[in-house]
Amino acid sequence: MGRPEKELKFIHVAGTNGKGSVTFITASLLTAAGYRVGRFSSPHLHSYLERFTIGGQQITAIQFKKYLDFIQCQVDKMIAAGEEHPTEFEVLTALAFQYFKDSQVDLAVIEVGLGGVYDSTNVITPLISVITGVDYDHTAVLGETLTEIAENKAGIIKPGIPVVAGTMGEEAWKVIQSRADTKDAPCFELDAVKISPCGHPDLEGQNINIEWAGQEIAEVHFGLIGDHQLDNLRLALAIISLLEKYSFTISAADIIKALEHMKFPGRMEVVSYNPLVIVDAGHNPQAARALSISLNTILGERNKVLLCGYLDDKDAEEALIYLGVNTSKCIVSRPEGERATKWYRVAQLWNKIYPEIECYLQEDIEHAVKLGLQLLGDDEYLLITGSFYLLDRARREFTNP
Repeated sequence: MGRPEKELKFIHVAGTNGKGSVTFITASLLTAAGYRVGRFSSPHLHSYLERFTIGGQQITAIQFKKYLDFIQCQVDKMIAAGEEHPTEFEVLTALAFQYFKDSQVDLAVIEVGLGGVYDSTNVITPLISVITGVDYDHTAVLGETLTEIAENKAGIIKPGIPVVAGTMGEEAWKVIQSRADTKDAPCFELDAVKISPCGHPDLEGQNINIEWAGQEIAEVHFGLIGDHQLDNLRLALAIISLLEKYSFTISAADIIKALEHMKFPGRMEVVSYNPLVIVDAGHNPQAARALSISLNTILGERNKVLLCGYLDDKDAEEALIYLGVNTSKCIVSRPEGERATKWYRVAQLWNKIYPEIECYLQEDIEHAVKLGLQLLGDDEYLLITGSFYLLDRARREFTNP
């Protein structure tokens, strides 16, 4: 394909959780400042088209098909030459690079698919490398210790390229710092960005104060919910700060405009107010913990009916420990696809952890949503969370994607 990535400027984002939000916020801020920004992300909620955006707009189906056909021609040449067929994610990565090059974006914000060092996206040399955090996930691939997982994610750190790292445990941080030192890659001091909430958050967002790049922005409305999103915003603002040396500038007015109406589908998203229904892609224990804390902050001890489903390779047990707080009933359903053949194990785990809270098994997601709505008691809300493959089908019951 002629190495289309060589003609692009990149931000490269890895991490266990938060990388989707960090890429989304960063791209949104830069777009508000007038830049033409591409964003490559994964997984998607409803369509592959969601993975490729410019200025917040998805690639069209016609464009997507055109690029797939073009890449297929290159794959045919590879196969004829005895090369292996690229994986699906390698094809999608190549498509993103070609699409962003042809579209002449000013900057592309690229989310790692899995890990870092061996990820398809790691062929790029970015302006800034970002590691949002390190925790347990995909242990069968990335390693069973935080050190091993951190070493894999630290693989995106390049010689002399600045690094922005989020909050993480000391064990993981030492690995990131060591890799950065070895590569002579300066680490940004995240303490230079301060964000503090003002007032009580609600389901429409939260008001915050920002101290950043020598300026203060008071009482900004931030459309995303949860303390974890404040951490993600700090990372995004750190990225913006470092971009100044590459002549990317963004004003306080741009920040206010971008944050005020910011909404991220599938992240603590209210899809119905009467009755209240919230969907969230809390697909691992760390995400479930952040979700539980945020719900408690906003809704207090208000009870909920929980509808969840997890893939076979996910640590559902620890996630359920967090999600069981203030839950009156649980429904377990099956995420779509071949990776959820043991979907019913989640119900077995629930009964082990919370034997006093009734659990229902409903394989069909549409029927599970209807059951959840039927089971709602007075002033209760429905929380739908877990795998993206569950949210895809469940969210369609309330939206028209």
